[in-house]
This record gives sequence, structure tokens and C-alpha cells, in this order.
Amino acid sequence: MRCSSNTVAKPLFLLPRVQILEVVERDAAALAAAIRGADAVINLVGVLHESKRASFTDIHVGVTEAAIEACRRNGIRRLIHMSALNADPGGPSAYLRSKGEAEALVVSSGLDWTVFQPSVIFGPEDKFLNLFARLARFLPVIKLAAAKARFQPVYVGDVADAMVVALDEASTIGHRYPLCGPTVFTLRELVAYAAGQAGYKRLIVELPESLGYAQAWVFEHLPGKLLTRDNLLSMRVDSVCNCPFPAVFGGRPRAMEDLVPTYLAPAGGTGTFSDYRQRHR
Repeated sequence: MRCSSNTVAKPLFLLPRVQILEVVERDAAALAAAIRGADAVINLVGVLHESKRASFTDIHVGVTEAAIEACRRNGIRRLIHMSALNADPGGPSAYLRSKGEAEALVVSSGLDWTVFQPSVIFGPEDKFLNLFARLARFLPVIKLAAAKARFQPVYVGDVADAMVVALDEASTIGHRYPLCGPTVFTLRELVAYAAGQAGYKRLIVELPESLGYAQAWVFEHLPGKLLTRDNLLSMRVDSVCNCPFPAVFGGRPRAMEDLVPTYLAPAGGTGTFSDYRQRHR
């Protein structure tokens, strides 16, 4: 994907063994040149909202097609693919359908693939709990659509660790892995939790489906797209795993309640690197 010193990839320039390249996302030839000499490819490209520049199909399906073709041109067999829980070509939303179509391409690619299907991912710089905390700062009353939608948030570090293991673990080839944390929350509970961790106690008003849909229509036409109608359609299916965390990846995902206070609490600010310190003492 496009990366430069002016993008969110900028912090990666501090890592001595990471090389940042700038390529056009859906250009198989450019991707092939960028990954020449690699042993494996990990496709993490994804968006939560469509734009005038690119649709879900453009990004989720188009980039996956380009990545598969780039692997073939270079003789690279190993492909790790980031999908999403409930990805399905027949899913209720364009997001889930495009994720499902991309998965199908990977599975039929003939490569040595592994697919990860996480629930919503949380971490120090996520656009999930941090977004709720920022909204709570300015809104004394939060009017919430799809308040009863259920999620099983998984920590970004656990997802990254699973991918690292999969690279060297041949038994993961040809498998799809749902990834969830240990606890199920409703959207209302997550918003209240994030607000509380940020130091705010807010009244949360659950909107009926019709008003929630109207709210989403308004939000998707505002800068930033806090919520879209397609997001609501995705939330019609609970983002919950019906299985334990895969044993091959340790089987013990970390709990949101243990990690979020280290970076979302009002007195925080030093928690971003707590996981690094804990691992390396």
C-alpha cells in the first residue's frame, strides 16, 4: 500500500529491520517488485468505510487479487491473510461480503495460505475504544444505534503474535482461525466502559432501529464517518467466536479489562509501551 513519511507508517521508520516501500495497492506488477526475495506475504490491507476513491471491493478484493498475483510472479508460496469474523460472500453488509469474497480468492489461490478472522481489535491506538472515549469527552448524552450488538474484542498483540507463529508453523497452512478475546460485550457496554476508563460517566440512550439508521445516514455524510449504514448492517451479526482461542497460538488471549486501563485511563499516557516492557523486562 502507499506508505511515506507523511502517513501513519511514519512510526515504523524507527524500527531498524523494517523497510517501508511505497506502491500502488492494486498494481500486481508493483507489488511483485516490492516483495521480490520475500519468503512470505502478510496481507493486512482493509478499510471500515468506503470512499469516493475506493470501494470495499476495490480494497478487499482488488488488493487480495494483486497480492496473490504478486506471490505467483515471485514464486512465493506462503500467504497470511487478514479477514474478519463473519466474512461471507452472502453476508448482510458490503464490508462482510467483500471480506468473504477476498477469503474465497485466497482459499482457491493454490498458495500455502492461512486466514485470520478476528472480532473487533483493540489496542493503544485503535479507532474503536479510543473513539468512544473521545466522544464521551464532548457528549454528555450518547445516542447509540445497535446498542445490543455483541462483540468479543481481541487484543492487537495477540493477533500479531498468532501471525508470527503461523509463519513458521506448517500445521496452520490451509486453515481459517477465528480470533476473539475472553469476554463478550454489547456495544452499549463497550461505550460505557471506554467512557469510564477515560474518566467520564455518560448517559447512553439506545436508539430504535429506524432512528439508528437515520443517524448512520447523517454520520456517513460527515467528515470522518463515525458510523455508516453498512456498519449497522454488519452489526446485525454478532462478532462473537463460538470456539476457544486456537491452542496453536497459546490458547490464552489477554483480557480487555487488563490492558485498556494502561492506556485509556486519564492518568495514562505511559501505557503505550507497557506490553513491550513486560515482554522484555
